[in-house]
Amino acid sequence: MFRRLLRRGRLTEFGDRYDLRHIRSVERFQSQVETFDYETFKPYIERMMEGVRSVTYPGRVSLFARSSGTTSDRSKYIPVTMESLWWNHTLGMRDVATVFSSNFPKSRVFEGKTLTLGGSCSREGRNLVGDLSALLIHETTFWSGWFRAPRTETAIIPDFDAKVEAICRECVGERITAFAGVPSWNLAMMRRVLEYTGKRNLLEVWPDLEMFAHGGVEFAPYRTTFEELIPSERMKYMETYNASEGFFAMADDPARSDMLLMLDYGTFFEFRNGTQVVPLEGVECGKVYAVLITSNNGLWRYEIGDTVEFTSTNPYRIRFAGRTRQYINVFGEELIVDNAEHALLAACRKTGAVVSEYSVAPCYMSLRERGAHEWIVEFEREPDSRERFAETLDEELRSVNSDYDAKRRTTLERQRLTVVERGTFLAWMRARGKNKVPRLVNDRRVADELATFQAEPAGVEK
Repeated sequence: MFRRLLRRGRLTEFGDRYDLRHIRSVERFQSQVETFDYETFKPYIERMMEGVRSVTYPGRVSLFARSSGTTSDRSKYIPVTMESLWWNHTLGMRDVATVFSSNFPKSRVFEGKTLTLGGSCSREGRNLVGDLSALLIHETTFWSGWFRAPRTETAIIPDFDAKVEAICRECVGERITAFAGVPSWNLAMMRRVLEYTGKRNLLEVWPDLEMFAHGGVEFAPYRTTFEELIPSERMKYMETYNASEGFFAMADDPARSDMLLMLDYGTFFEFRNGTQVVPLEGVECGKVYAVLITSNNGLWRYEIGDTVEFTSTNPYRIRFAGRTRQYINVFGEELIVDNAEHALLAACRKTGAVVSEYSVAPCYMSLRERGAHEWIVEFEREPDSRERFAETLDEELRSVNSDYDAKRRTTLERQRLTVVERGTFLAWMRARGKNKVPRLVNDRRVADELATFQAEPAGVEK
């Protein structure tokens, strides 16, 4: 894969600049080509969007996935070449179907349709720009149309409410056997379907439901809600790692909680731990790495902003560990997403709560007060006691993070729990053009926005 990508790169401006034609080894590649994040790679993407040919990939690139991500307020534009469309993203979806069939040979999921909640896309000059899901639906209609719902015209409606209403009218009478997409947006659609039909759960609407292929965010906080909406032992949940930058991994074994890293999808992987960057053969199990990719979409040594932990190196298996910038370390507590997810699930188990969304921010120290973390939480089901929920959350955080525990003895108070109305986070994402909720934020930016947003009655979905 490395050699194949180098051959492509030699035919580009990028290849001339970094003399790719003389690179024969990974070691020389790493010493000769710098690493990039979005801001440093952005000038190449801008030239591609202007119509310049062979900037970082041979020929003209006219598809761009727009992603707000969780680390920047500005939109990011990721090139999507026709090669990456068919031999990365679409190949991944085909392999999901194949793996699912192999694991569950008696499944009848393919006798019905998969309801895919896509985003939207539009023409900007000669380019087609939008959510990756919308680009895939738009460009692969003839291949995917036979097993996907709703119709393309419905799937790419820009307004979310109008899209969901159209899906209700169009799909309630269809034989839907599966869902695919981001859990939070699918939950919003599912609730509307129940309101539209007057049914108690989704099996009363679509009795043949068997599978939800999900990705984009950690699924654990949503699982209980999905199980209540779809009370069926036949229902299977399959995790995928399909980002705007590429399709990277999938859960191939239902008995495991990790994902198989897909090595034949046009991506050469590197991994950063601290300042050290290693190729795939240099990774170790149990370590958390930031992901860098060189890929058939024209990205070179590009750090995508995600972190993963390897659970196996034969074969290579990973689990998603969070975002590179999602942490809180204002007081030296070094709280990471893994800690937060573990503590949250424990608090839910002990108090009967179901949390649909949450975000955590620091509360700064003052002359009279110690610092603290503010947990902004949206409950799908309230705990038996909010005070007990907060106590359990704090106890679990102290047990899994020694730095947090040490700071709780000195500079940190117990976390402050702020409960918002159901629908607040979804409405905030829609208003801000985001697809994901930042879980841990090292400043007050998101927390203050949510506080202001909740105070505006028109901005909150009831």
